[in-house]
Amino acid sequence: MDTRYVQSFVSVIESGSLAEAARRLDLTPAAIAARVRTLEEELGATLVKRVGRSVKATEAGLKVLERARSVLREVRDLRASAADDAPLGELRLGVSASALTGIMPVVLARLYRRLPKLAVFMEPGTSNHLYHRVINGDLDAAFIVKPQFSLSKGLAWRLVTEEPLVVLAPPGTASNDAHELMSTQPFIRYDRNVWGGRLADQYLRQHGITPRERLEVDGLMGIACMVSEGLGVSLVPDWAPDWLDSRRVKRVLLPGRAPLRRMGILWARHMPHSALAEAFVEEAGRALNLPEQRADAD
Repeated sequence: MDTRYVQSFVSVIESGSLAEAARRLDLTPAAIAARVRTLEEELGATLVKRVGRSVKATEAGLKVLERARSVLREVRDLRASAADDAPLGELRLGVSASALTGIMPVVLARLYRRLPKLAVFMEPGTSNHLYHRVINGDLDAAFIVKPQFSLSKGLAWRLVTEEPLVVLAPPGTASNDAHELMSTQPFIRYDRNVWGGRLADQYLRQHGITPRERLEVDGLMGIACMVSEGLGVSLVPDWAPDWLDSRRVKRVLLPGRAPLRRMGILWARHMPHSALAEAFVEEAGRALNLPEQRADAD
C-alpha cells in the first residue's frame, strides 16, 4: 500500500475538501481523488462521501482514520531514524495564533540548538481545538490557554505566562477609564467561542457592562489592527505589549485586579513522543526564564 494514498485520504478528511487537500499536498484535486479511489479499491470499502460542498468520512472511513494517522506518523519517524545523525523523530506541536507571534520563535530557537536534527510540525488553531487534538493523540503537545476544567487523565500542564485583560483603544483616546470606554465607544468583541474571549465576556457580565458591539473577531492581531484604525475599543489579554505599542494602540488598565489568561503547554504523558514534548517544555522554561516547577497532571 502506497502511504501517499493514505496521506491523501487523511488530508481530505481533515480539510473537508478535495481542493484544500490538493493545496496542502501541492497536487491537483483530480490527483487527490484518484489516490483516494485507489485506496478504497485496495481496502474494498468506500472511505469518503460528499455532504453538500464538503467531503466527509463514511463509517468505514472513520474506522480506519486513526490507524491511517498512526501509519503516517510511524513512516515519518522511520524516515527520520534512517537519516544520518538521526533525530529523535517528529514533534507535533499545536500553537495558538498569539503564541506564534510571541513566544514560539524564542522557544524553538533554543530547542533547535539542543536538538538540531529534530523535525517539528506546527499546527495553528484555537486552544479548544488543539486541546482535543492532544487528547486524541494527533499532537504531542500544544501551547494553549489553560482550560477552565480539570484535565483529562494522562495529560500534563506547565504554566508559561499570565496575561491580564486590558482595554485596547485607538491612539489619542483621551479617557483612561476602562469601563467608560467599553460602555460608550464602539466595541470590538473578542470571539466568545475561544477561551480568552469567554474570559472577557465573563468580565463584562460581572461588571454589568453592556458594550455598543460593532464586531466580533477571533484574532487578537486583527482586533489590534482594527482598534489602531479607530474602529472601536476592545477587551483582550495583554499578550504582546511590544507588538501592541508598535501598532500605536493605547492600552488602558482595568480598575482593581484584572482577570488573567493563563497560557502554557499541554502534553500527553506516556506517549511515544512524550520525551520530545518534555524537552520542548524544558527549553520553553529556560528561554522564558521560568522558575522551576513541577508540571500539573491528572
